[in-house]
Amino acid sequence: MKIVRIGCVLLLATMACAAQADTREVAQKHLEEYTPYLEAPVDQFHYWSFDQWQPLGPTHVAVWTELNKAYLLTVENGCPNLEWANNIGVTSQSTNVVSKKFDYVTFDHQRCHITQIQPIDLARMKVDSKAK
Repeated sequence: MKIVRIGCVLLLATMACAAQADTREVAQKHLEEYTPYLEAPVDQFHYWSFDQWQPLGPTHVAVWTELNKAYLLTVENGCPNLEWANNIGVTSQSTNVVSKKFDYVTFDHQRCHITQIQPIDLARMKVDSKAK
């Protein structure tokens, strides 16, 4: 089993580390901002590396596999402290593939089963934010 660690890297420190201090209300607001841009659920996604991540409450986390490619991961209920994790990882049963059937979000000696994967349409989100 391969585990990919994601943390506050220099380039992303501001966003990722600031996200750790978010309250549940702020995390919920961020989740609501992504919701209109969620595409149909997929069973798996391919990646080469993770560029960044953002906790979105106790059952959701967004991960970027490329600068303009992100996924919303939903994990099983009862995943305590996910929203406060300093860094996360994901398991990958198959090389460079994360699957909702077999894989988990990991952090602080915990692992939470991924129950849903939804691509986020970042291009449309960017266009809409510029139009505001």
